[in-house]
Amino acid sequence: MKVITLCYRKVIDSSSETLWEKMVFEDSYAEFRMQSQYFDQEKKYQHFGELIQNVPGAERLHFLVSASVTGYITQLNSLIPDVLDNQGRRFLKFHNYRFEIINSSMKDISKHQVAINFFSNKLVWHDTVADQLLISEEIQQDESFQTHLLKLIPFLSIDTLKV
Repeated sequence: MKVITLCYRKVIDSSSETLWEKMVFEDSYAEFRMQSQYFDQEKKYQHFGELIQNVPGAERLHFLVSASVTGYITQLNSLIPDVLDNQGRRFLKFHNYRFEIINSSMKDISKHQVAINFFSNKLVWHDTVADQLLISEEIQQDESFQTHLLKLIPFLSIDTLKV
């Protein structure tokens, strides 16, 4: 039996469309601007990359800004967004996530881009059917499985594999 975990990388930027994405975008940008002031009190740098390259400890901004999105993560009820089974249902649960700032600018919100990497619970990978994974979340007492067919979409990958 193969046990896997999946990782879905959700990128959020100025082109994001859902209300949830827009709130994550706006709140993480506001928090980035506020937290960046601590690392650049002289206002020498305008972009996230400049801070990372020139200011010791600025990589902590990923963690510091992540606090602004924890409430939005809770709203997902442990279900990974955007990932649907072949019947169009959200089913994939996550046990952990990692927030990261991809890019940002102190003066231009349109340059702000973040990612949330969602790590699924352990899954049993039974087989591959055409271009879809046949997976289940757990073994039932009668050794039957509640299965899902899942296509690997962009930004969704196998994170760990145990054979």
